[in-house]
Amino acid sequence: MAQLLSDQTSSAVTSAFGQLAHTVLTNNARTLEDLVKDMLKPMLKTWLDDNLPTMVERLVRAEIERVARGGRH
Repeated sequence: MAQLLSDQTSSAVTSAFGQLAHTVLTNNARTLEDLVKDMLKPMLKTWLDDNLPTMVERLVRAEIERVARGGRH
């Protein structure tokens, strides 16, 4: 039975669909990454607002005490 498409045409069509699939997957991956970033930014901001000042204050106080005692690393 004869093939409907030549090898060259079949190869070109396969390549074109492969490029389309790659483009769709790449764009959707970026879109998903952007979505995750957009979701995480407010969560991270809230966490930092809630925790960073206390953490920095505690670490600075500990460093001041270490320096005041004449301690080294």
